[in-house]
Amino acid sequence: EYYAAGARFAKWRAVYKVSDNTPSSVSTRENSWTLARCGAICQQNGLVPIIEPEVLMDGSHDIERAAHVTENVLVATYSAMMQQGLLLEGTLLKPNMVCAGMDYPGKVTGQDIAAYTIRTLQRAVPVAVPAVVFLSGGQSEEEATQNLNWMNSMPAKKPWALTFSYGRALQQSCLQAWQGKDENIE
Repeated sequence: EYYAAGARFAKWRAVYKVSDNTPSSVSTRENSWTLARCGAICQQNGLVPIIEPEVLMDGSHDIERAAHVTENVLVATYSAMMQQGLLLEGTLLKPNMVCAGMDYPGKVTGQDIAAYTIRTLQRAVPVAVPAVVFLSGGQSEEEATQNLNWMNSMPAKKPWALTFSYGRALQQSCLQAWQGKDENIE
């Protein structure tokens, strides 16, 4: 039905909350299997799967913990995708950027986020994947865009196209200005 209407992709999202003991290995394994299963079903039906494992920024974890969890999630996801026979060249990855928790008391720069994110992708994402299309993950449009720019500016091996798929971040300031009121339309 959706293919006939013009859709050529589908997205499935799994969310991972970070704490000292989450996500569990069972949660990571099961969510990864589900992401891969959805991807396999998409490919069997002529759709490009957008695989979205999102490690949340909620909490007070540091960027090292975020990188560790994100790497584990990506490794488990690609393992499940390989087990289910996905053609990686026919997929897109929509992950979070590696960020400390919103309640983390320390300072993390855009360059830190870019460096940790690139390192994590290098360790976990196969080169056969054509593109990484980042979600904003609670960052503002400015933060998400600046961090993506830092990543693309880094002199590092990046065999994938790095771009964005921000829905919320790009719309947030417009929605705040409009507030659903006709008088705010120009």
